[in-house]
Amino acid sequence: MSFPDLLPKFGLKSTIMDVEILARIQFAFTIAFHYIYPPLSIGIGLIMVIFEGLYLKTGNKDYEILTRFWIKLFALTFGIGVATGIIMEFEFGTNWAVYSRYVGDIFGSALAAEGLFAFGLESTFLGILLFGWNRVKPWVHFVSTLGVFLGSMFSAVWIVVANSWQQTPAGYHIVGTGLHARAEVTDFWAMVFNPSSLDRIIHTWQGAILAGAFLVLSVHAYYIRKGRFVEISKKAFKISLVVATLFSLTQLLSGHSTADGVAVNQPAKLATMEGHFKKNSPADLYLLGWVDKEKQTVTGIGIPGGLSFLVHQDFQAPIKGLNDFPVEDRPSQINAVFQFYHIMVAIGMLLIGMTLYASFLWWRGKLFETKWLMWIFSFSVILPQIANQVGWFTAEMGRQPWVVYGLLRTSKAFSQEVSANQIVFSLVLFTVVYSLLLVLFLYSVNKKIKHGPYEEAVAFSNTKNF
Repeated sequence: MSFPDLLPKFGLKSTIMDVEILARIQFAFTIAFHYIYPPLSIGIGLIMVIFEGLYLKTGNKDYEILTRFWIKLFALTFGIGVATGIIMEFEFGTNWAVYSRYVGDIFGSALAAEGLFAFGLESTFLGILLFGWNRVKPWVHFVSTLGVFLGSMFSAVWIVVANSWQQTPAGYHIVGTGLHARAEVTDFWAMVFNPSSLDRIIHTWQGAILAGAFLVLSVHAYYIRKGRFVEISKKAFKISLVVATLFSLTQLLSGHSTADGVAVNQPAKLATMEGHFKKNSPADLYLLGWVDKEKQTVTGIGIPGGLSFLVHQDFQAPIKGLNDFPVEDRPSQINAVFQFYHIMVAIGMLLIGMTLYASFLWWRGKLFETKWLMWIFSFSVILPQIANQVGWFTAEMGRQPWVVYGLLRTSKAFSQEVSANQIVFSLVLFTVVYSLLLVLFLYSVNKKIKHGPYEEAVAFSNTKNF
């Protein structure tokens, strides 16, 4: 029995929308899985740079051991991130042919820049990072560590630039009509510095660094709790805590700036994020709640006029509501966007509270004696990951019904020749393969963590690679 044949059993109709929804689900699944790894690579990369820089400055072998240990975990993360990222490029052509034609020039420019400035930098230094510890001078290895980290940062830049162009198109003109219409770059730098790109790049970087920093915090809090590698773990924890505290605080600022940009460039998305329906009226800021789309109400805890104050510094300032826009130009999943956005904000505030409290205990000399806090940090690695995922869901679902905001609707962008059955088959296959990859990744990471930094460092020293 085919997928469309099954739909009536669940009270659903088989239409062309089935293919659109399935294509969106498939892409959401593959990109969500992929997006576990690049943020970790960026965050771990920064921590490695700090560890190795401290080793060169102080000569303290503990920092050398920490660097070698985290290089191995970085390599696992980097490898699976590259492998899972390739799949998405094929999906553009198979499931989103109209979209690929439409944005080909834009994405081609950004991805070409990524290849030149990011992959080129990473590939130049990655071999030295992984296999050159005892083959090159220490400063050369440090430069390679820095190069790989910067390469991962630049890679994020060009991906976010391409995605930001979909949110706030700039530096282009449209040629052709109908299914053959496409956007051509007229001003490369206007395309790169489109109205949302800078805020989103900074916000993405910060989220990525927090993901890596909290992984390091999690692993070394685990060691401290278990009484293993305690002294070296205290050093790693303190360094990572400084990074996590700094970037959790600055992410709050970049998040506010990003939201201000959304208010100007994508007002329907902002209204969806806060469940604001009334036309051009003061908007409340909800801490938590539930949106009833049919009744156009939000049940929850909020600050009257709070959104108006954040955007205009005036509690009575009007904000465009969803009723200011035609129904067909509003996101359909209003409550989902509302929930994802508020989960992201809640986790961001939780990270700030955790890091500031831990910093206070460090100042009081009681950080590592507070066992319950070490227990929380042991599992805290999941929090930035969730925040990163729901942040992307907010951005992408809030942009609907547009795949390129104001220019190309999602319903017009998918491949016309792909069937629901084909997408379901590939989605099931991806689910099986990605599940295996996740299990293997977690197994490998867990194995290295259980071995500990000293055993992994000895393993490095016993090979000719290092």
